[in-house]
Amino acid sequence: MSKIIPIDSLGECKFDSPFKAQRQKFYSDEDGVIRHVLARDIEQAAPIDELEFFQLAGAREKLFFNPKNVTVGIVTCGGLCPGLNDVIRAVTFCALEGYGVKKVLGFQYGYEGLASKYFHSPVELDTDNTDEIHERGGTILKSSRGPQDVGEMVHTLKHYKVDILVTVGGDGTLRGARAIQEEIKAQGLRISVIGVPKTIDNDINLVERSFGFETAVEGAWDVINCAHAEAKAYRHGVGLIKLMGRESGWIATSSAISNSNVNFCLIPEVPFDLDGPNGFFEHLRQRLDKKDHAVVVVAEGAGQQLLENAGGEDKSGNTKLADIGLFMRDEMKRWFGEKGTEINVKYFDPSYSIRSRPATANDSEYCLLLGNSAMHAAMAGKTNMIVGLHSHRLVHLPLPMIGERKQVDPGRWIWQTVLQATRQPANMTNDV
Repeated sequence: MSKIIPIDSLGECKFDSPFKAQRQKFYSDEDGVIRHVLARDIEQAAPIDELEFFQLAGAREKLFFNPKNVTVGIVTCGGLCPGLNDVIRAVTFCALEGYGVKKVLGFQYGYEGLASKYFHSPVELDTDNTDEIHERGGTILKSSRGPQDVGEMVHTLKHYKVDILVTVGGDGTLRGARAIQEEIKAQGLRISVIGVPKTIDNDINLVERSFGFETAVEGAWDVINCAHAEAKAYRHGVGLIKLMGRESGWIATSSAISNSNVNFCLIPEVPFDLDGPNGFFEHLRQRLDKKDHAVVVVAEGAGQQLLENAGGEDKSGNTKLADIGLFMRDEMKRWFGEKGTEINVKYFDPSYSIRSRPATANDSEYCLLLGNSAMHAAMAGKTNMIVGLHSHRLVHLPLPMIGERKQVDPGRWIWQTVLQATRQPANMTNDV
């Protein structure tokens, strides 16, 4: 028998939704979206009669919280990403205009805003001061990286009488949300914690597409065109673009597919050598001899085995990466110089200009749906979960299920499409 993967709940839902008077459609916890889509994945996961389904996101007819007594808190953490303001606005408007809650508080500078030692007072959000924020990039709530004392953060939530906390961030933020939820449970509190996954790298497990990713690919598309123009303007011209992607090369991959000017795409999931008869430089030389120009896209986490590790971790707990873009630029000049071959390398690193862009229309729409769905789940008393896109539907995903990063599988169709689009070799190592 098929089963719906359960979501933690604060208790029985006794209050009617205000949307009931508007005759809007409601969803049941029995409405599900299949977890595994491909037949081979289903067969590997479980017998066909034991399929798993995720709860479909959306408004519930009965609520756990009485809206007029509810205080909602929002926090944005980590690096900037297109769409952060869109999510803040969506949560605020849905909470105030949709449910008629008492108050919405924006905690500033990420989880620092929940730690009293930083003296970051929360900002009360309303439909006036959030009305136009979706038209610009960044986050009006500011951001920061790194964990804070979980006991102190929960104390802050109690101090401001927060009933619902919406955390917007990546894997580090979601780990923090889970720790907050565990402390809330240990203290016997009834506070809902809902995550809205934010990572420009699109590497959240089980989530089909994270917000901001599509905007990032569009921003990269423009830069690739500029790099192509620069490369074609010089003899043996190379446009080298470093894009985001610490452990997952989704932005580089999608950018290479969407813009057919890319001739080489290098990602963390596919190893490559620089030197040697089958190394990247030899294939680049062949390309330049044939076409006199090339466009190379490299993800920031690609080829780290070729460099000395930068060492240590950042505030989010991520291993610090060495700069593959600058390294490749310099090594490219060295290799061709040693062979007495002219090369003109034009290097582009658009990371921060892409991160700080306003969301595209499609990403903005997605952010609205995510913000609304987060509020619908929270008002129904759900907790310890995130909302995300899965099989083209918004669903509820338990926080404990969000494990390893989602990566590009070199054996599946998307990387095969990159190889077809770029015409680069499938293997650029000397272990052949």
